[in-house]
Amino acid sequence: MKHGKKYSDSAKLIDHLKQYDPDEAVDLVVKTGKAKFDETVEISVRLGVDPRHADQQVRGAVVLPHGTGRVIRVLVIAKGDKAKEAEQAGADYVGAEEMIQKIQQENWFDFDVCVATPDMMGMVGRIGRILGPKGLMPNPKSGTVTMDIAKAVNDIKAGKVEYRLDKTAIIHCPIGKVSFGKEKLQENLNVLMEAINKAKPAAAKGTYMRSVYLSSTMGPSVRVNPLKF
Repeated sequence: MKHGKKYSDSAKLIDHLKQYDPDEAVDLVVKTGKAKFDETVEISVRLGVDPRHADQQVRGAVVLPHGTGRVIRVLVIAKGDKAKEAEQAGADYVGAEEMIQKIQQENWFDFDVCVATPDMMGMVGRIGRILGPKGLMPNPKSGTVTMDIAKAVNDIKAGKVEYRLDKTAIIHCPIGKVSFGKEKLQENLNVLMEAINKAKPAAAKGTYMRSVYLSSTMGPSVRVNPLKF
């Protein structure tokens, strides 16, 4: 694969056989994020669990202290007082049956996170096949099925991220933007990794964290020593 000059120059700064300490890795990612736009910094964590087994799933959500740097559009599916609560909390879109119909009939997806009250999940379930593949289906484990709508919306707007194991036993998650600088990215990274550690399934055996990589949108990946977490 042929890379551009900026990528090639950045790659020269990284020893791909070395496992860097987290602070060194974050510093390198910031230095190698040379694109003309503000690149997202993402972490990829390979875990020693089998995602085919229900008792070895790793999933949850955490509020990053410095957010993600993204403006998150929130859809709340609720009625009555809970709908008013969502509007007051700053949700971008609020509704009930009409929102479900809009998604079904118009293929509308101008939102990043969907939150619903438990009483609305029967209706939301009708579009589960549409929302699920896009990662937009509300889920109690990620705090997006709740009666505390105000808290859910506030947390998401403040920088709440969901981490979830994929079919290859890897978690991919953003931890901020290159413009955040080393210290803020380091704090976000520590909070996320602490949450993933706490989410370790009781059924998991052997080494839990197999490998950790950090990278910016257009930059090379940096291997991080998983034992440091």
